Amino acid sequence: MKLLVTGAGGFLGRYVVAAAVARGHRVRAVLRPAAKSLPPGWEGHPQIEVARGDLRSSHGLDESLTGVDGVVHLAAAKAGDLYEQFGGTVLATENLLNAMIRTKVARLVAISSFSVYEYLRRRAWSRLDESSPLAVDPFTRDEYCQTKLVQERLILEQAAAHYWRCLVLRPGVIYGRDNLWTARLGMQISKRWWLRTGTFAPLPLSYVENCAEAVVLAAEHEGGQLLQVLNVVDNETPSQREYLGELRRHLRPRPQIIPIPWTLMRLLARLAWLTNNMFFHGTAKIPGLLVPSRLHARCKPQRYPNLAIRTALGWRPRYSWQEGISRSLAKDDPAILPPADSSSI
Repeated sequence: MKLLVTGAGGFLGRYVVAAAVARGHRVRAVLRPAAKSLPPGWEGHPQIEVARGDLRSSHGLDESLTGVDGVVHLAAAKAGDLYEQFGGTVLATENLLNAMIRTKVARLVAISSFSVYEYLRRRAWSRLDESSPLAVDPFTRDEYCQTKLVQERLILEQAAAHYWRCLVLRPGVIYGRDNLWTARLGMQISKRWWLRTGTFAPLPLSYVENCAEAVVLAAEHEGGQLLQVLNVVDNETPSQREYLGELRRHLRPRPQIIPIPWTLMRLLARLAWLTNNMFFHGTAKIPGLLVPSRLHARCKPQRYPNLAIRTALGWRPRYSWQEGISRSLAKDDPAILPPADSSSI
């Protein structure tokens, strides 16, 4: 199978390309025009073809899609204001979907996010799965939540209208090399001091190599259901304290942790929200941890089953969360492709 992978040079993208190549697929990897160099191992690889383009423009998209069997859409904007994220996520996706219609490519795997779910109105320790309600008032959250909701709706509407084989994957916290921290833990005040908001809340982790394999399995999927939405969470969901304890064990010097209980943090956020509304009419800019809707989205204790994706795709996460941390801190990067044996291609 030949796959077009958008966002191929990003954190998850490099591992998806490596996983696809390892499973014998050919990849047309879309990189931004500003990318000055190729990831290690890509140059001259017989299974990898590089295409440069900005998805915010439809220019050249039809040519990029010509001859591919399916699309893995990873590209999205995770930073910047609403305008920047709308362009990098929603407009880019709209252009890609329109190009798929024109070129009659009918297989799509798209990466969404746990950010699309509702958290503030959920009970603590309830099960969050694919049937859970989406964010009721996304404008009280952040730009990423808002744009991912719109992106996901566009994808599902177009896939249903054109009878595509489409899997939308919602990963929890994807972690790996240079991405071992998550806002669900709290805040890194400095390299030496960490603020942990909560203690026992499970983390919906997916180690990047495990997640990449799930993405490629989704691209290969030939099940009877054309349109599916699946959460991506590894089998193990360690608590905040467990994860930070293991991470600290690998670091020198070891950071000092300031724990703030979930109940206290929730009260502080509520007080900050009331003060903002009473004295500043809701216009004051305060840290995300002190905005109740954002705090609950990051830190409220939930349970995260993964039966649906294991059943649908036969996915079995290869690495435990402890192995994920170790591999992330190891000298060798698993995303770097070994030299290809051209005789086997």
